[in-house]
Amino acid sequence: MPPYAPEPPSASWRIALPHSTAAVPIARALVRTALAELEAPADCDTAELLTAELVANAVEHTDGSGPIELVVELMASGCQVEVHDHDPGPPGDLSRLLPGSTPDPWQEHGRGLLLIRALSSACGHRPTEHGKAVWFTLPSAPVPPGPAAPQD
Repeated sequence: MPPYAPEPPSASWRIALPHSTAAVPIARALVRTALAELEAPADCDTAELLTAELVANAVEHTDGSGPIELVVELMASGCQVEVHDHDPGPPGDLSRLLPGSTPDPWQEHGRGLLLIRALSSACGHRPTEHGKAVWFTLPSAPVPPGPAAPQD
């Protein structure tokens, strides 16, 4: 028997989303379904929130001429979510808060990237053939202890 257990293959979902605000609840539902279906160990509420932020940013900051695509990859170590759009421009700084870029607490917008940086284990963006992908990863959530087995 080998001294290690190979990691099981990952599962992934890919879906085209409408370039409208209707994409946000669709994306949230897909992430929740994907994580629940495979009993994924990642925190579902955080995954939904961060996915909604990425999709909302793609809808708001790109024109409607190209598709938005959601990719959810489930791994033994957690999950990774990517949102693809046709705009090659970077989404802002996902690695750190820039001086003077603190969101105004009285404004409705401007907190999405801050949330993604704060709540994900890693995040970033990369160029794609047709634009860019903005992504985040979440680690496995701790498994709560179950009920104790009866003792004889």
